[in-house]
Amino acid sequence: MNRCRLVAGAAPARRAAGLCAAAALAALALAPAHAQPVSPAEVLLFETDHLARVKAPATLVYEFRKVSNVEPAFTDNVQLEVSRSKGDNGALHAELRFLSGERKHDLPGIDDVHGNPVLLGFLERDIAEMKRLTGGSSGYFRKRIRLALAEGAQVTSQRITYQGKTLDAKAIRIQPYLDDPLHARFEHYVRKTYTFVMSDAVPGGVYQLRTSLANASLPGAVVARTALPGTAAPGKAGSGTATSGMATSGTPAAGAARTGTAAPATAMPAAAAPGTTPPGAALPVIDETLTLVKVAEPKR
Repeated sequence: MNRCRLVAGAAPARRAAGLCAAAALAALALAPAHAQPVSPAEVLLFETDHLARVKAPATLVYEFRKVSNVEPAFTDNVQLEVSRSKGDNGALHAELRFLSGERKHDLPGIDDVHGNPVLLGFLERDIAEMKRLTGGSSGYFRKRIRLALAEGAQVTSQRITYQGKTLDAKAIRIQPYLDDPLHARFEHYVRKTYTFVMSDAVPGGVYQLRTSLANASLPGAVVARTALPGTAAPGKAGSGTATSGMATSGTPAAGAARTGTAAPATAMPAAAAPGTTPPGAALPVIDETLTLVKVAEPKR
């Protein structure tokens, strides 16, 4: 199956070209150089009609939470607006509002959409952040994520809690940089783990997306005084989130970050080369989690 079509559906050719370009930014619409079977992880993420059960018009609301020992923590929101197009036999149209203010990063509107654009928004932002933090190439990070999903993804069953109900879900976990012989420049980021929690029982198919870099567990690591994954008391769970703020799989909560506030953070010295940490400085610990909170009905 054409993975660009997965995102674009049966959009007109002039729209499909732009949509495939947007998907390529997240690396995952690009096919491998040689033909190979599509992995179960790729099917769940990119060859599933996530929006099939969304009753448009509706707005899917997600909470985005960042906890870090090298940069300020924050909590923000992501909104996916889904509506019915007047033409094209009432096909779905999606608008993604990813974060707000200076962090805002919206994707172009997508006609005849089937896959959930929040996946592309999350991964596109992550790739841009990895480039900013390490000085590495976006193409490198795209390739590693794509290969990990195609060849090294772990898919497990788990239970989640959404709107007070316990539901079945699938968790996809990858570590794209761990076994790459070219990771020397990004050695403090090689342990980064990506987790995608998918369930056809929740609106939009995506319950939770998470990246976690847990260098704090390394021998001799210097940890700054800030909220770290699993060390801070869990914040009050919002509507639609599991009690711990995470899917109910034993994964630690991301911490109790509040909008506009952050514990004192140890910033990387300006003179430090990208991807390196001077002696005595804190190894980066970064946890970013996007969780489905609710579906907001349109105002009448």
